[in-house]
Amino acid sequence: MTFKNLPRFKKRLEKRLLDEPEKKLNKALVRATNVVRNHAVSSIQAGGTGITYQKYNPRRTHRASAEGSPPTSDTGTLASGISTEVVKQGRDLVGQIKAYAPADGGGNYALYLEFGTTQMVARPFMQPALDKNAKKIRQIFKSEGVLK
Repeated sequence: MTFKNLPRFKKRLEKRLLDEPEKKLNKALVRATNVVRNHAVSSIQAGGTGITYQKYNPRRTHRASAEGSPPTSDTGTLASGISTEVVKQGRDLVGQIKAYAPADGGGNYALYLEFGTTQMVARPFMQPALDKNAKKIRQIFKSEGVLK
């Protein structure tokens, strides 16, 4: 590869990498967290692969998720409770993806679904969404000039 004007190219590249790094990082984090959030929501709304049974109050048919698969949406509470935020912690910018679904007795049942309990096998939806989009996230950071 050859460059006609190497000094000009170097100057433009330096400006791209050094110009407003916090703004570029913030933009990359917003995009990356939204990719993961959207994947997690889609996996929940895709429908289950487990058993089908009747639920009451309100009466409806529900197809459960199989063990180890993302949970299946029933009321939409879990999917609508997944949010993203970019926060500054000291000198660092941190992209956060939060899942909150209030349980009847208090607490957050999203936690029980992601990690399981002594009574229930985990039905992870956040970690798989992050893992499946790792390559896309790296590409986002490269396109925003945060990574080389």
